[in-house]
Amino acid sequence: MDDQVLRSLMKWPNVPDCFGWLALDRRGQWRMRDEFAQQNRLPGQVIQHIALNDFIARNYACDELGRYFFQNGPQRVFITLDATPWIARIIPNDQDNQFFTQCHNVIDPDSALSDENGNIYIVGKIDQIIYDSSNISNLNGQFLKRETQAIALLHDHDLDHFSELAKLREEACSFGGSWTWQGKQLPLDPIHSRELATRFRYQATPQP
Repeated sequence: MDDQVLRSLMKWPNVPDCFGWLALDRRGQWRMRDEFAQQNRLPGQVIQHIALNDFIARNYACDELGRYFFQNGPQRVFITLDATPWIARIIPNDQDNQFFTQCHNVIDPDSALSDENGNIYIVGKIDQIIYDSSNISNLNGQFLKRETQAIALLHDHDLDHFSELAKLREEACSFGGSWTWQGKQLPLDPIHSRELATRFRYQATPQP
């Protein structure tokens, strides 16, 4: 969390929260959703400004109810999720491939899931900012970076790459099997998409 954001929270602690105006799409893009987009269930406009994207990524957090938000100075802007709170990309480096999220967090995977629509989800540990409202005496202590077990939808551009790593078996409504990552064999299990939010404790459409 940026220092300037924490300072603005101390100066203006009672700014109303914002819902519905910012979304994270299935390709890890932030989208602005004005009233017209919200009323007509449109995806909204992709934010192209690099500095703004980076600002959102640095100040992206989750509260104890599983609601993800962008702390925009003193105002908390809750995020509508088209899929999961994190979107994963396979990024090559000098030694091996790594998974990164839309916020540039590294994912340390321990398994993957496949749903009825052929989507792949990476499950693993991510360092993320958690908001703890119980620590009312210390604003800095309310925003803590913790290693947590999380889920990330794999970007569709990386599905072919993932298929090269996987050995599949057909299940009733999806696929299972295993996949190899950095020399380790990891499980690939089926799941229904409607189970994701409950199992991984996030709200796709946060409410006040």
